[in-house]
Amino acid sequence: MTSVPAATSATRKLRPQTNLTVLRREQLSPHMVRIIAGGPGFAGYVNNGFVDRYVKIVFPQPGISYPEPLDLWQIRETMTRGQWPYTRTYTVRWVDEAAGELAIDFVIHGDEGLAGPWAATAQPGDDLIFTGPGGGYNPDPTADWHLFAGDESALPAISAAIESLPSDARGLAFLEVDSPADMQAIAAPAGVGLHWLLRGGVPAGASELLVNAVREAVWLEGRVQVFAHGERGYMKKLREVLYTRRGLERSQVSLSGYWAKGRVEDDFQAEKKLPIGVI
Repeated sequence: MTSVPAATSATRKLRPQTNLTVLRREQLSPHMVRIIAGGPGFAGYVNNGFVDRYVKIVFPQPGISYPEPLDLWQIRETMTRGQWPYTRTYTVRWVDEAAGELAIDFVIHGDEGLAGPWAATAQPGDDLIFTGPGGGYNPDPTADWHLFAGDESALPAISAAIESLPSDARGLAFLEVDSPADMQAIAAPAGVGLHWLLRGGVPAGASELLVNAVREAVWLEGRVQVFAHGERGYMKKLREVLYTRRGLERSQVSLSGYWAKGRVEDDFQAEKKLPIGVI
C-alpha cells in the first residue's frame, strides 16, 4: 500500500529533532526487537515526565535526495509533502540518562511495514532520527487500582507504566500476544496481576480475546484508572465496555488506537480526523 506522509500540526519547538546512533539490537521475542541508541546526539534529547513518552521516527523515502544532515522540519518547509520522509510513532521503553542511552521496542512481522524491517536488520552505527518526545499519561497515585489492556503495539508503554508503579499498587493487566514465546518479563508489583492472552496464530487486530477479557474481568474494589491502547478496532469496542458498561469518567481513562488493521501509519494518522478514526 502506498501513501503520502500525513500532515502535522507539530512544530520544531514542540517536537525537536534528535539524531542518535544505534548502539545495539536485542531480540526480545520472535516478534519484538529492541533497539538501544545513544551517541553524541543524546545530549540534545529532552526527556519528559510521562511514562507513555513516544517519538516519531524519521525514515527517508527511497529515491529522494535530502540535504545533509537530514532536518525534518527544514524539509517540511522547503519540499512538497509528497517528498517528505515517512514517520512512524513508537514508545520509548526506557531512558538511561546517566549512560546516555534509550531503548525503543519494535514489533516484527517479517517484511511487513517500514519500521519493523528496519529494526530487524539495524546495525551499530546506523542513524536513528526522531522528533519528540510526546506523551500524556502517568499512573494516578490517588487511584485505588489500575487496569491495563493492549496488544503487542502497546506492550512497551504498558510495561513502562507497570514498572513505574509503587510497590503497593494493585491492578490487572491484559496483554494480547501471539504465543507464549512472545511473553516478556515485566517487573510488576505483587498486587498487579498479569494476564497474557494468546491469539495462537490469529492475525493481530482480528481477535476478540482482549475485549472479552476486559469485559468479563472481575474488577477490583475502588476507583480505577485505565490505560488501554492498541489496534483501533479493539479500542472502539473497549470504549463501549469502559464508558457504557462500567460507567467510567473520561478522566479515569487513557484510551487510543496505536494502529489500525490494514492501514499504514500515514493513512491511519490522516483517518484520525475522519469519522472512521474517531475513538
